[in-house]
Amino acid sequence: MHEIIEEIEKEQLKAEVPQFEVGDTVRVANRIKEGEKSRIQMFEGVVMKIQNVGSRKTFTVRKMSAGVGVEKTWPLHSPAVEKVEVIRRGKVRRAKLGYLRGRVGKDAKVKEVIR
Repeated sequence: MHEIIEEIEKEQLKAEVPQFEVGDTVRVANRIKEGEKSRIQMFEGVVMKIQNVGSRKTFTVRKMSAGVGVEKTWPLHSPAVEKVEVIRRGKVRRAKLGYLRGRVGKDAKVKEVIR
């Protein structure tokens, strides 16, 4: 039974997956359907966490909007996620950046990796 589930999940995976890490600043192009129309909305922020493996892999992005923190979580292999662009590479030493939620302004920044 386990092999059958794995085969079905392999079919759901995207061919090209963007390479990004926790702490990177990314711009996510999200497809939104409104009735019969669809449009692409951009969401730019810091990757807070990446969870799971395979077709269930999700990532959470946090941005500040009018002084309020907004977090969104997307499945990486979802057809609604059009593309993920890496804007800046971040230097962090943790797998999940929950500590950023309590910080404001410059304290909420992640150091940039210069390569």
